[in-house]
Amino acid sequence: MFCKESPSLQTLSTAKSLSSLFPKPSALINPILTGRRDKPCRRQNFRGRCRITASQSNIAQKGKLLKEKVKRIKVKGFITAEEGLLESLSWSRPLDVITDIRGRSLLVELISAETDTRTVMEEGPVEDYAQRVWFESRNEKYECVFDMPEDFGTVGAIRVQNQHHREMFIKEMKLELPSGSVTFTCNSWVTPKSIDPTKRIFFSNKSYLPSATPEPLKKLRKEELETLQGNNRERVGEFAKYERVYDYDVYNDVGDPEKDERLARPVMGGLSHPYPRRCKTGRKPCEKDPSSEKREGEFYVPRDEEFSSTKGTAFTGKAILAALPSVFPQIEAALLDPNLPFPHFKSIEDLYEVGIDIPKDAGLLPMIPKLIKVVAEAQDNLLQFDPPILLNKDRFSWIRDDEFARQTLAGLNPYCIQLVTEWPLKSKLDPAVYGDPKSLITWDIVEKEIRGVMSVDEALKNKRLFMLDYHDLLLPYVNKVRELDDTTLYASRTLFFLSDDSTLRPVAIELTRPPDVNRPQWSQVFTPGYDATSCWLWNLAKTHAVAHDAGYHQLISHWLRTHCCMEPYIIAANRQLSAMHPIYRLLHPHFRYTLEINARARQSLVNAGGIIETCFWPGKYSLELSSDVYAKLWRFDREGLPADLISRGLAVEDETAEHGLRLTIPDYPFANDGLMLWDALKEWITESVKHYYPDAALITCDEELQAWWSEVRNIGHGDKKDEPWWPVLRTQDDLIGVVTTIAWVASGHHAAVNFGQYGYGGYFPNRPTTTRIRMPVEEPTEEELKEFYEEPEKVLLKTFPSQKQATQVMVTLDLLSTHSPDEEYLGEEPEASWVDDPVIFAAYERFKGRLKHLEEVIDERNVNVSLKNRAGAGVVKYELLKPISQPGVTGMGVPYSVSI
Repeated sequence: MFCKESPSLQTLSTAKSLSSLFPKPSALINPILTGRRDKPCRRQNFRGRCRITASQSNIAQKGKLLKEKVKRIKVKGFITAEEGLLESLSWSRPLDVITDIRGRSLLVELISAETDTRTVMEEGPVEDYAQRVWFESRNEKYECVFDMPEDFGTVGAIRVQNQHHREMFIKEMKLELPSGSVTFTCNSWVTPKSIDPTKRIFFSNKSYLPSATPEPLKKLRKEELETLQGNNRERVGEFAKYERVYDYDVYNDVGDPEKDERLARPVMGGLSHPYPRRCKTGRKPCEKDPSSEKREGEFYVPRDEEFSSTKGTAFTGKAILAALPSVFPQIEAALLDPNLPFPHFKSIEDLYEVGIDIPKDAGLLPMIPKLIKVVAEAQDNLLQFDPPILLNKDRFSWIRDDEFARQTLAGLNPYCIQLVTEWPLKSKLDPAVYGDPKSLITWDIVEKEIRGVMSVDEALKNKRLFMLDYHDLLLPYVNKVRELDDTTLYASRTLFFLSDDSTLRPVAIELTRPPDVNRPQWSQVFTPGYDATSCWLWNLAKTHAVAHDAGYHQLISHWLRTHCCMEPYIIAANRQLSAMHPIYRLLHPHFRYTLEINARARQSLVNAGGIIETCFWPGKYSLELSSDVYAKLWRFDREGLPADLISRGLAVEDETAEHGLRLTIPDYPFANDGLMLWDALKEWITESVKHYYPDAALITCDEELQAWWSEVRNIGHGDKKDEPWWPVLRTQDDLIGVVTTIAWVASGHHAAVNFGQYGYGGYFPNRPTTTRIRMPVEEPTEEELKEFYEEPEKVLLKTFPSQKQATQVMVTLDLLSTHSPDEEYLGEEPEASWVDDPVIFAAYERFKGRLKHLEEVIDERNVNVSLKNRAGAGVVKYELLKPISQPGVTGMGVPYSVSI
């Protein structure tokens, strides 16, 4: 590999052996091989090679081309590129060296954005071959010198053809024009000419609405979209890695019936199981089940959607999720009884304090970032999990009721607590199938637990009762899940009372099992105990309730509402919005890596037999459950934070209140910080939208914008296309609302439910992902009752996930909570197109200032001990919505996109 410090001997030998083929090569070879950056290499005389393609006049007399002398100028262009991580080892490298020596690394064309004033036709393109002039590490720089007509006008686009035999990542091209420099920000992989001879189109950083696009660029704008839609695709079948095709498909690739009939899963997407659409791969259907797609090879995503080499390196060569199944057996082999519970709590704490022995040749295990720390060089086979912040702050907090309640407002899943508005509580399910719909949580139970502070009527009127309600959602799955090995399930309701200090107090937990052919319905209410037996029953009931919340969080609040539902917006945007469209450029940072991480999730997380199915209580019904929630509860118009809070009764509109909302629970850390972030996003997006759309008519006549939103609704979320709540893009406010909602889901929503996963779930007793045995009072045997009374701690440990499940979840949560070294955070670096527009850049700077203020406010709130849900003795600070973070597991940081 060429580099400044250590030139390749093989390359030198190749160059010398071929030197006789090229006249005077030394002027090109020396600067490259010495890696000198201080003195740009002298170029060969390319006069005669660079050409101007003239357009024929439509007023030519006697069929002859009108010729007139036009003054030409020399224009330099510099391209910055990057090699792939392993490209220097490619067999084609010597051939590419020859190409570089000849000065023909890239063919570049400049496209004018103006018509020829002499012929009233498009200016012909100006082209030149780019020559590599220096490189260091993996960065390379190429130079072009264009022989350009003086009246060529504004350069609106470039076309690039890669002459190498390896793909290249083109970062940007800068043109040095007499009027000043012009930058084309590319950030794209360009396929070798030998694989795809089509010239890649890149537009300048100036944004255009379709109606305002210069005439010479309109055709290119259309051609590029047709390529991304797959209209120009010649081959059939599975998409190749180099192709850039964005299309839709259903979730028919999570099952694997070819491998094992037990791994067959229903298709998610369609009338039976409504679901958002995913990115199409074009793979063949399974022979055993034609409705399912074959799981062969890597999951295709368009090349530019894949992880960067920096992120790929941090995640063990780009595909750590795919590697996890290989890592788990190594950890399992180190455990004495992987399928049994931990024998005592000390054995759980030993994972952090003592560590576990693993084989010396542990393969991929030590490569997982921040998962495990090596205690000492002499003990490189002794590995420990990093203790999560909850354990470091207060190792006993997880068992306390106040912490259980606090985490509903400031923990990992702040999206499910809701106001109780009707009493008595009652199921809406069919009683003939699911039993008595009336809840056993009565007035007497509630009034006893709130100790006469007020009556239930007063509590309802004053908005003091709140609930985690997983009753109707889980009841249809209880009997099915109980048929699975080593797991159990209840439907649950958890009731809380709001105290005057804005903290929640748990009041009651109701667990229900529906009737089946052999048994009637079973239901029981548990309350905080005042004697040993009731205290242990309460803690066991809490374990089941928290497990329900953990499963809902992972499958719904996290996977469905962020990862899954974002994908159609991304596919539609790339198919219908040109790269030069201002709304595309506004949203593009929010789309980074999402298709890639979703593909990895389908490969190893949510697939049949994957991590979610083996470690979380829904088991093989995981995606089916998320489909039910999508069908019954998901609405785009409630995905924005204010609408979500209002729909759950956690806020009401109030023009006199900050953010226009009055919170029902004043100290609600997620909502307090989230609304500041929402407002900052909305103000930034409002300024951008009104800059490009000063008139609402521009929105209604923007065919690209309307096609994008129509495709999101009718195809990407096609199973819900007829819902009346879909916004219609008619006004600036309509567009602002849509874009702000998408930006919020990708950034604030995802950050709030993702980056605290290891902090709160890394110590699994705090958030068990499944429960394995029934409550000891549900039709107990004599032996079960005896064990509960004599060894209640043992019963709790047997209720928790197994050693195998717990350690697998800890590994996965550590990975999912990790910030990559190349993460892009809100307000950190602006997009190049924003910088080039003074109005947009000024708006962005104001956005950046608001985020800085948010960070300061969060720091102030976290030391205010009157805010008991985020400050106090041993309380984990609420920092999940602090915009900026360092790499690693930090429990803070809001990236633009769903990138992990």
